[in-house]
Order: sequence, then structure tokens, then C-alpha cells
Amino acid sequence: MRRRKVLHTCPLRTDPTNDGASELRYVMGFEHIDSTNVADVGGKGVHLGELSRIDGIRVPDGFCVTTDAFQRVVAEVPSIDAQLDLLSRVEPDDRATIRTLSADIRRAVEGVALPDDLVAAISESLARLGEHASYAVRSSATAEDLPTASFAGQQDSYLNVVGLTAILLHVRRCWASLFTERAVTYRRRNGFDHRKVRMAVVVQRMVFPDAAGILFTADPVTSNRKIATVEAGWGLGEALVSGLVSGDVYTVRDDQVVSRAVATKSRFVQASPEGGTQDAPVEQRRQTQPALTDAQVVRLVRLGRRIEAYFGRPQDIEWCLVGDDFHIVQSRAITTLFPVPTTDDQENHVYISVGHQQMMTDAMKPLGLSLWQLTTPRPMHEAGGRLFVDVTPILATPAGRANFLAMLEKADPLFLDALQTVLDRGDFLRSLPDEGPGAAPAGAPPAGDAPAPIETDPAVVTQLIRRSEASVATLRREIRDLSGPALLDFIVADIAELKRILFEPRSHQAIMAGMEATWWLNEHLEAWLGEKNAADALTQSVPHNVTSEMGLALLDVADTIRPHDEVVAFLQRVVDEGREGDGFLDELAALAGGREARDAIRGYLDQYGMRCAGEIDITRTRWSEQPAMLVPAILGNVKNFEPGAGKRRFEQGRQESRRKEQELLTRLRALPDGEQKAEETKRMIDRVRTFAGYREYPKYGMISRYFVYKQALLQEAERLVRSGVLREKDDIFFLRLDELKKVVRTNDVDAELIRERREAFRSYEALTPPRVLTSDGEAVTGRYRRDDAPPGALTGLPVSAGTVEGRARVVMDMAQADLEAGDILVTAYTDPSWTPLFVSVAGLVTEVGGLMTHGAVIAREYGLPAVVGVEQATRLIRDGQRIRVHGTDGYVEILS
Repeated sequence: MRRRKVLHTCPLRTDPTNDGASELRYVMGFEHIDSTNVADVGGKGVHLGELSRIDGIRVPDGFCVTTDAFQRVVAEVPSIDAQLDLLSRVEPDDRATIRTLSADIRRAVEGVALPDDLVAAISESLARLGEHASYAVRSSATAEDLPTASFAGQQDSYLNVVGLTAILLHVRRCWASLFTERAVTYRRRNGFDHRKVRMAVVVQRMVFPDAAGILFTADPVTSNRKIATVEAGWGLGEALVSGLVSGDVYTVRDDQVVSRAVATKSRFVQASPEGGTQDAPVEQRRQTQPALTDAQVVRLVRLGRRIEAYFGRPQDIEWCLVGDDFHIVQSRAITTLFPVPTTDDQENHVYISVGHQQMMTDAMKPLGLSLWQLTTPRPMHEAGGRLFVDVTPILATPAGRANFLAMLEKADPLFLDALQTVLDRGDFLRSLPDEGPGAAPAGAPPAGDAPAPIETDPAVVTQLIRRSEASVATLRREIRDLSGPALLDFIVADIAELKRILFEPRSHQAIMAGMEATWWLNEHLEAWLGEKNAADALTQSVPHNVTSEMGLALLDVADTIRPHDEVVAFLQRVVDEGREGDGFLDELAALAGGREARDAIRGYLDQYGMRCAGEIDITRTRWSEQPAMLVPAILGNVKNFEPGAGKRRFEQGRQESRRKEQELLTRLRALPDGEQKAEETKRMIDRVRTFAGYREYPKYGMISRYFVYKQALLQEAERLVRSGVLREKDDIFFLRLDELKKVVRTNDVDAELIRERREAFRSYEALTPPRVLTSDGEAVTGRYRRDDAPPGALTGLPVSAGTVEGRARVVMDMAQADLEAGDILVTAYTDPSWTPLFVSVAGLVTEVGGLMTHGAVIAREYGLPAVVGVEQATRLIRDGQRIRVHGTDGYVEILS
């Protein structure tokens, strides 16, 4: 791409006196524009240039006033640097300041004089196309309509502009629209630098259509790539875009209109004789007539598919119908669609989200994705920075399907309902005989002969934990002095040891023993005694639950800190000042009681510092790397609890479990065959209390191992930065493990690949992954098919019994949590790193989760009523509202 000379400190400014100024291009016709010109003409301009190259696509002719012109003119605006500095420091929620500053900049830009050579260039282009014709004048910013961020509607467009003077005025208005309150706020929220977003202007011949509208080449609601949606209305398309009228809506699949909804179109937008547009009434007889015939709709969708194929991704297309000819006036990528995993066949596939099972639905970086894929026993597919398991082979066989759906019925009804929706269509998946592939839960060890039942012996769990601890200790010793290719070879080889420990058959037996005992108790005690979710109370304060122990251990840290007011005040300043790193720990030593506080925090980090939110991604910042993340939780414990709360809480849970056990056994003995039922139940209670806690340990062992890998890899990254191979240490996070291995061996890296992956990751962060995704791109959402909740209640999955009422605290980042005793935590998901907050709250509501996922297990352990899988809970429940959580029946009531 051609380079301009631009002052380094302000990309908006070009030095107009430099010798290269005469080479700047102020106007480019569509015919001269291609994908390399995005810096010259912006996203909209590039798309129009590319559209005009597609065979069979009619695009009204036009030209672009380039960003060179914008830079030159805006450089003459008085005080522009100071105004942009002020704007860059404003918080996106400070609407009043943004409104004032942006209005000042707009007035200055609209009033600036245009240089003669720019006016001449625009005049020559108008003469070529028709000086007295009508034009659409539209903004085209360099960050809009790009594959990763659609800025549609953030700047202004003007229609039916006639004459050079009017066009020059509207060019300046388009430039000024880069600084509307809405556009500025959008950039601030999405991390775009005001100085780096420049503005071109599209000047395009107007067409005056009979009908116009929008074509989505993928369904904008379900994301299905095989369904196109057409919206159509009379006159100019601005009637639909502005919301003046509702248009007709058609859906098309396989060249067939599969649905149509003809709206009553009482108004339309037309060109005004004085310039601009006006809305007018539609004559009565046409108001309910379809704007397009089915044949026209199918023809339009075929044009859309041609455009989609050219750009390589689904498109949002603006079209006009003149007579019987379609004109395309704009096309942009649909940026809200979740990507589809790639396959090497043309078969239909159904994928389920790994993140929804692992309580981590955030996007992962490439190093994290690749390491997780190497760790798991089942193949996993990437899409949108997330991982998915292809369950098509499981669902294809009657036996596999039945087993898998039965497992989901216990674990996550939303997964079950979404998959059942796909299966009920009948023809989406091929059926295979039962001798086909077997069924197993995603992430489970490969199927084999059913193992013999494990004995109910606490020593089994103790031995498993000791083996894992010994293996991690050996890893730390052996990796300590390794570097370069030897380090990478060692880590790759050690992953086999990680998998051996993680998927050891006896470990799997112990986990399943606890789960099966839970299911047995819930099923039989409800049948015999009408007791719902009886296992919840029976699994409080079970031994060997490393995650619940982690939450209680932070209470002990608070006990050490609480007596020392100076330490408490210092830690509060750490929070208030947004301190990062671990430097504050060394500063503690100078305070009364500070050494004890420092040692308590470091002792906690030695045991649990490998954990963090989203911990399955090795690239995420660990507590040991950023201890300040724990300080808000520590201070909350100092404020909300009395000394000794950790030990008291564990003992209270144990006593409550014992009391519940005795109550249930007494009630059972009063039944027919009561002694036998009580005896069977006692065996299952012993079994669940022996094994339920262990379920959290394998992940703890895996994350411990991941952190050892990470520390060694970051040391290697430092070496690569020192030697000039990498620019930043975290560049390694945007390489897959095999790619990093090659970089270490060759001391050579593809810097452009890293840049592209950083940009892609930023776009993935804005996407919401679906639970279930098909190869057509359809995001299938499940529903709770039940009618036992009160009107207006939010339904979910009951995972920890009891009912609690309290203040909702909607928390998206545990480091920002400000909780008080009795609060109810409402969040998107919880993984083990959230456990320190559980000791402070009275109940739990999450958007993601299942019966045996982390939040559910720890809520039962702590005796917290909990409902998980509540769709959009963090949006529907406002922070501070009073709510009631029904953990036994699975719904949440909003009380105020």
C-alpha cells in the first residue's frame, strides 16, 4: 500500500508543505478502488469499489473524496489537537462532556474553507458523471464496515444532493459527522482511537426506486447461513432504515420463499423537488400490496449470494428496484454472526459449546486454545475464539443419542432442548445403526468396558490427590533449568503425563461414584419421601473439596489482617488506586502487622495462586501474577465476618449435613420396608460424602500444571523479546503451541500473523457463543419447557436447594465485586476463581451452568440456594434490586 508522510504524533495531520503533497489523491472513482484502498476511501468506499467489479451486479456510479482530503482540511481546523486530546480522556458514559466537545469540533469542521485544488477535483468528477444530477453523499470512515466492526449508522448520509455548492457543503457535514455524540461514544466504548479513524466521503449517483430495502444473506436472528432475509418497502430505503415504516419480510432457503409477512406500508420516503427527501402517504390500494414478487425476491437473493461469495462472508446489503432491475447501493459484512467451525466435508454437523460446560464462555487466545485441545481426549473445533465438540456421530445412532440426551436431562436442560429441536427436524442429521460410534459426554475419556464399581473408601481419594501432587512436584523440578527447543519439547511430552493423571480410570470412577450417588439420592428420596434435591444438604462440607477449601482459606487470611487497621487502610488504597502487580506485598512489611499479612497472602498464593477467572485459558492472568485481584475479596471478608468464620462455617455445614442425614433416615424407617430403604440410603450418603468433594480436584491439578508451563514459557518469551524476535512477551499468547515451538527453534516469527490474531481476538471478545451451533451457522437456543414458575419469574435449573431473599449484586468481574453479607450474586458464569465470593453471599444466580458445574457444586457445599442457566440474568436483573431465589424449584422472582 502507498505510504503518506504523516506526523507521528497526530495521524489526523498531514504536513501540507512537504514535497510529497502533490502526490496526494483527493478523489478516486469507484472503478479505481479495490480492497487495498481502505485507508484512502474507508470501508464503505472500498465495498462500493469492489461491488462495481462483480459481474452481474449493478452499482450506481460515483467517486470518493479521500482521507487525504480529510486530513489536509481538518489539519487547518483551529485547536484540533487540543480538542482531540480532551475527547480522548472523556469516559464513554460522560454524555454531557462528549456532547459539548463533539459539537465544538463539528462546528469547526463544517466551517472550514476548502482548498481550491480539492474543489476543482470534485468539480471535475461531477462533470464526468453529470453536474446537475442528484447524488447521495455518505460518510465512509476508515473503521466502519470492516469485517470485525460494523459502524453502520454511526456517521451521516445525505440524499438527493444537487449541484457543486451543495455537495461541498455536505462533504464537510460528513467529515463533521465523525464527531457526533453517538459516533464518539461508540468509538470510546469499542476502543477505537479518535485520531486513527479518518473520514472519506462517498458521492454516488442517486437512483429513484419503486421499492428498496435490505437483504441479509444470513438470518440475522438465528445466524443460519442458508436462510436469507429480505426487507422491502416502497420508495427510498431510508423509510425502513429510519423506522418510519415496517417493511415486508421474506425468508428464502434453497431458492424458495419459505415465509413472507406483508406489512401495511402507510408512508414512504421520496426525493424532494427542493433537494433532500420527504415522506409521503402511500395510496390506499398499495399499502398492503407486496413490494416484491416472490420471483423478484429469489432473484435478489441470488444476487446477494454472488456478493457474499465475492467477499467471502455473509453480507448486509442495501438494494433498490428500478423497473425490474436491482441496483446495489451498499454491502457490508454482518459482524454479529458467530463463526462456523470449518470442516472438510459437505455433511451437516451439530456442535456443542465447550465453554458452557467449563464455565468459561469468553474468547480464548490461540495458545490457550491449542493447549486445551492437546489436553482433552476428544477432537475439538475452533470458532470465534471458542471450542466446540462435534456431537453428530453421537446423535446419529439410536443408542448413542438416547444415552447422551439422558445425561443432558440430568445436567443441562437447555442443551437438551436445543439438541432436541435439531433432532425433531428429522432430516438434518443422518441416522446410523447402533453398531456405529458410541456415545459419551464431551470431554469424557474414550469409551471402553464398564469398570467395576469403586469401593467406598476415603483412602481412594487421598491416594489420587497424593499422586497428582507428586506429579506436579516432579514437573517443577524437571522443568526448572530448561529453555529453548528443549523446553518446548519437554512441555509437549509432559502433556501426556497430564492426560494420564487427568483421565486415570480410577479418578473417573471416583468422580462418577459421587455423581451417581447424588442422582440416586435425589431420585429415591423424592420418590419415597417427596424430598426434592435431598443430596444438596447432604453434600455440605464434604472432605477434599479443594475449591470450597480455597474460599474458606481466604477467610483465614482475613483473620490475620483484621486486627491491623493500618494494613486494612493500606489495602483499601491498593483497591482505590487500581494498583497492579505484586509490589504492594513488599510495602506491607513496613506497617504494623504487615509482615504477617504479607506472609498470609503469599501462603494463600502458594496454594491457590495458579487460579484466575477463565483459568482453562493458559494465557489468562493468574492471582500469583496479579495478587491485587484478591484484595477486594479479602477486604470484604474483613468487613463481613468475625474471626474464625472459615472453620465455623465448615463445621456448621458438616453438622447440618449430619442432622439432615439423621432426619431422612428416621423418616425412611417409618415407611414400609423402611429398614432396607434406610440402609440403602445410608450407603449412598456415605458414598456421596466420600467422593463428591474429589470432583473439583482434577481441574485443580490440571491448572497447577498449566501454571508451571506458563511460567516457563514466559521466561522463554522474555528471551525472545531480548533477542528481537518478539515485540512483546504476550506475543506468544497469539501463537499455537506448535507454532511457538517453531519460533523458538528458528528465532523467526510472522509478526503480521500475530497482529491479525490480536485483531481477530478483539472481534471475538464481542461475540456471544451459542450453546448449540449447526454447520449452517444456526445458533440454536434451548428453552425450559415448564409451567410451574409464577408469572414473570425467571426460570433456570435448580442446583442447590433452599429459598433466599436479598439484594441482587450483578457482578461481571470478581475483582470489582463489592458484596455484603446477605447479598445474592448474579453473574454470567462462575469458575473456581469465583469461590472466594461465595462465602460472602446468601444465594447465586448465573446465566450459564449445569447440575454438576462449578457454581452448582460449591453452592451445595456452602448451602447456598442457587439457580443456574437463567438466560440473560445479568440484563434482566438490575444491580441492587431485591430478588428471591428458589433453589429447590429453579426460578428467580424480582421483588422490587
